[in-house]
Amino acid sequence: MNHRRLGSTGRDVSEVGLGTWNIGGSWGDVSDETGRDVVRAALDSGIDFVDTADVYGDGRSERHVGRVLDERDAHDDVFVATKAGRRLDPHEAGRYTYENISEFVDRSRENLGEETLDLVQLHCPPTEAYYQPSTFEALERLTDEGTIAHAGVSVEKVEEATKAIEYDVVETVQIIFNPFRQRPKELFFEQARKKDIGVIVRVPYASGLLTGALDREQSFPENDHRNFNREGEAFDVGETFAGVPYETGHDAVEALDPHVPEDLSLAAFTLRWILDHEAVSTVIPGTTSPKHVRSNAAASDLEPLSNRAHGATRDVYEEYVAEHVHHRW
Repeated sequence: MNHRRLGSTGRDVSEVGLGTWNIGGSWGDVSDETGRDVVRAALDSGIDFVDTADVYGDGRSERHVGRVLDERDAHDDVFVATKAGRRLDPHEAGRYTYENISEFVDRSRENLGEETLDLVQLHCPPTEAYYQPSTFEALERLTDEGTIAHAGVSVEKVEEATKAIEYDVVETVQIIFNPFRQRPKELFFEQARKKDIGVIVRVPYASGLLTGALDREQSFPENDHRNFNREGEAFDVGETFAGVPYETGHDAVEALDPHVPEDLSLAAFTLRWILDHEAVSTVIPGTTSPKHVRSNAAASDLEPLSNRAHGATRDVYEEYVAEHVHHRW
């Protein structure tokens, strides 16, 4: 497993990490033991960056992570990033206060079994919150108190990312970036480099579209967000299939397939494509399968893709996907 520096945190982290939304909730039924096995497989594969959130299963994924770290006595060896704020009304930016965020942080500390959280990211706050200095003063106060070591944001839009890094307390930005969501590399990656911001890539597989494992007629469980958030009914539609209409996503996958080297799966190709961008600190695919955790981790050792493969990926994006997502996120 190769490592990269996570911006100004100074911490080197595995360039393939683990996202834990899948084992917390909104991805169908996943047993507690399966969830913990996923975390164990990640550690066994050399992954030492784990991302979670207080709302994933109402703290369930945080508790899975904390329990496995206890088992392995690995709290000092694994960098755990969590997120806070999604419990607040997304239409009330003024509620991103020290009092509210502090309450969420204390709950996450208990779930994870940590006195000081390695990294707390504001969890996709409304755009207005980025224009309120008090939002980020709350994070500064928490770092000064020592309850969190580092602070960052998880964003929906590139514009939110570029605004967030104007605040000195922000050391990392988590953002959707994959062959179907290419806008971040146009402007934000260069700004992140100049300001030494760690870039954490989420939703790398576009909710499974970029694994090649989904059929056009795929059905999803009632409690899977790919069923109940297809049109953004529950939260930002960009979180589900990266905002790409499902049929269009399959058209794009079919157009991309001929450009995937024969010795790579579409999933491996996708992770390698992401990692070929130097601005990326770590990518955090999520899964409910320990086997898939191991194959995800193996992407770190793959050779970079050819310029031709990158060019073809850009062409597919421009022909099939850009009109649906580029202007929105």
